[in-house]
Amino acid sequence: MTERILVVEDQPRVVRLVSEVLKAVGYQVLVAGDGKHALEMVSLEQPDLVLLDVLLPGEMDGYEICRRLREFSIVPIIMLTAKARDDDILTGFDAGADDYLTKPFNAKELLARVKAVLRRSQRPEEMSVASFTCGELKIDFARHAVTRGGETVSLTRTEYALLRELALNANRVLSHPDLLTAVWGPEYRDELDYLRAYVRYLRRKIEADPSNPTYIVTLPGIGYMLSCPTDE
Repeated sequence: MTERILVVEDQPRVVRLVSEVLKAVGYQVLVAGDGKHALEMVSLEQPDLVLLDVLLPGEMDGYEICRRLREFSIVPIIMLTAKARDDDILTGFDAGADDYLTKPFNAKELLARVKAVLRRSQRPEEMSVASFTCGELKIDFARHAVTRGGETVSLTRTEYALLRELALNANRVLSHPDLLTAVWGPEYRDELDYLRAYVRYLRRKIEADPSNPTYIVTLPGIGYMLSCPTDE
């Protein structure tokens, strides 16, 4: 079945460009010009992916729309933004976005991101263990549930995928390219700033003191490791 992509954008030129690129490779395209219609279309049409602009007319910007979508849908969301600062990216992740694409972008970059996010959302997970414990951090692989000290940790789809990859290789150093390829796909193997932003935000959620992390340890110039007590 052909994947359907909802483009939430109010600029006709951008809508036309994105639609032409997506349709040329076989995707079906739906369009919404504001937050109200975007929420309605996701509910009624159940698209496979949402391309969501940050700056939109009306009462809701892209971040607020993303937050509201996450109240009832796990549809993958790629934020379209002219802002590329870490704080802006993290705001999108916090709202529940799976990826971001900075304007202006070209057709090749757009398609690569769309294909990668769709692939991640459809990837089957084969687990040899049902759960994982690392100190106070516990991961239930079957339910995609994470707790720390008994308290639920709310993670986005991609944050969970990153933590899962680190957990499956606990106490082993994973290089930047290996992590990026495993979690995001080969198209992302050189996106070091992207990985750093995700690690920074994941630490905010699972570390007692994110500025002095004890779980996700940095190996400068090499990669990251999930550090766990060896007697567990």
